[in-house]
Amino acid sequence: MAGVDVAVVETKPHEGQRPGTSGLRKKVTVFQQENYLENFIQSVFDALPADEFKGCTLVLSGDGRYYNKTASDIIIRMAAANGVKRVIVGIDFLMSTPAVSAIIRKNKAYGGIILTASHNPGGPKADFGVKYNIASGGPAPSSLTNAMYDLSGKISQYKIATTPLVLDVSTPGETRYGDLTIEVVDAAKEYVALMKTLFDFPKLKAFCARPDFSLCYDSMHGVAGPFAKEALVAELGIPLASLVGATPLEDFGGGHPDPNLTYAHDLVNKMGLGESKEDDVPEFGAAADGDADRNMILGKRFFVTPSDSVAIIAAHSSTIPYFAGGLKGVARSMPTSGALDRVAAKLGVACYEVPTGWKFFGNLMDAGRLSICGEESFGTGSDHIREKDGLWAVLCWLTILADQNKAGGALVGVETIVRNHWKAFGRNYYSRYDYEEVESAAAKQLMAGLVALTEKAAAEPGYKMGSFTIGTADEFSYTDPVDQSVASHQGIRFIFDDGSRIIFRLSGTGSVGATIRLYVEKYESDPALLAQETQEAVAELISIALDVSNLEALTGRKKPTVIT
Repeated sequence: MAGVDVAVVETKPHEGQRPGTSGLRKKVTVFQQENYLENFIQSVFDALPADEFKGCTLVLSGDGRYYNKTASDIIIRMAAANGVKRVIVGIDFLMSTPAVSAIIRKNKAYGGIILTASHNPGGPKADFGVKYNIASGGPAPSSLTNAMYDLSGKISQYKIATTPLVLDVSTPGETRYGDLTIEVVDAAKEYVALMKTLFDFPKLKAFCARPDFSLCYDSMHGVAGPFAKEALVAELGIPLASLVGATPLEDFGGGHPDPNLTYAHDLVNKMGLGESKEDDVPEFGAAADGDADRNMILGKRFFVTPSDSVAIIAAHSSTIPYFAGGLKGVARSMPTSGALDRVAAKLGVACYEVPTGWKFFGNLMDAGRLSICGEESFGTGSDHIREKDGLWAVLCWLTILADQNKAGGALVGVETIVRNHWKAFGRNYYSRYDYEEVESAAAKQLMAGLVALTEKAAAEPGYKMGSFTIGTADEFSYTDPVDQSVASHQGIRFIFDDGSRIIFRLSGTGSVGATIRLYVEKYESDPALLAQETQEAVAELISIALDVSNLEALTGRKKPTVIT
């Protein structure tokens, strides 16, 4: 290669390089092992068709966590050695996951590599991750990630340029490195340019200027900060002081960048939901995770569940310019509540139930069947890109608020909008219990016992659990309506004849051990019963779930790590 030396380095496989639902996630110290990152990246490159990959354009950036810069240098040098023509990176190697998807699509890139462990902690002893996205801007399908894993198990060498890479990533521009062109872009400006084609920014700016409206947006020291500054401050005129945690830090300020009621405690307190009762509470609050694809929505002293959030966005979709022509369809992950299903029925559009993992939405989007989708794990999005998009969800809520307040008068807030939604559609009381870093063997034993219980319940009509009668008990399997591919073993479902549900699932987003997720849902249509406290409404279902799973005895956990 002209001007750049290339080495072919002999190596041996590392065990366990199987990508999960959101890429390969391990501790930083694992990625720092000799040739660990290099082996996986070469396996990614080798899994792609050689005639398509050589001379291609890739997007590369991350959420700014520890090891992001070092990994970026290695990957760029490996891309050069493997014949990539162009690599597009963000300023300071920072790019939100939604922005990566958008920039892949805008530039018709062959794919992209995202350096993130999403909502997991960052730092020298914490988590790192590598995720490959395809040309659609969405996560790699299982067929491709399986090929990467297979190659990682038999890799014997990798290619890397050994000439030092001198690259200024502080400002947009281009740099030549041998035959490779590296382009630095202002990802925040490019992302916001896309948002301005979806939303009426002048309308949002006018609403946000109301003297009785205020907001707080917590980036949790993840990559969302620069994007929030560009969208909310520069474009909508919101005071910079309304943004907290807006400076990306390698360790996320020592916090856990997961936007939920446990880890986003500073925002929760500020919004009047914590133990310390604030006097000056903003009307609207939101938080992002490390790579800015997840979101949490709050009103003044009021929490909006992610399941309700996506349902309400769909119900008010006609107020969003991008959906002026109507919705093609909606979709939710299987554990997400059925609130979206009820909206879809009223709108007369299809509602798809898919396994957890954003890649399952992508096929439906590409086939023109899906407009809005969401996961109970604080992920919401649409077909404008092929990833969930936290800031997009915030702009949706600002649009709904602006529309609800177009007549002037006293401010109609988040809580009023949600309660009016419950009056129209009923309420899906919903809670999730997370048991993090459980011993893997214990988690597998628990799930095996639940599989056996589903078989028993399915074989006995009228099977009772407490006061509830089983309607369906199974292990969820999904057949994609577009390509007929099958995803099995996607979670345990106990669906009762009144529509209530108990779901158990092992999460693939952690870096150590296993995370057991327990979901319970109870539907209520009686107007007199729409204001119950959630944990009281689902208390019997929680008790049943803990009893039938034998969770405490198997795991030793007396309480969950997180309750949502």
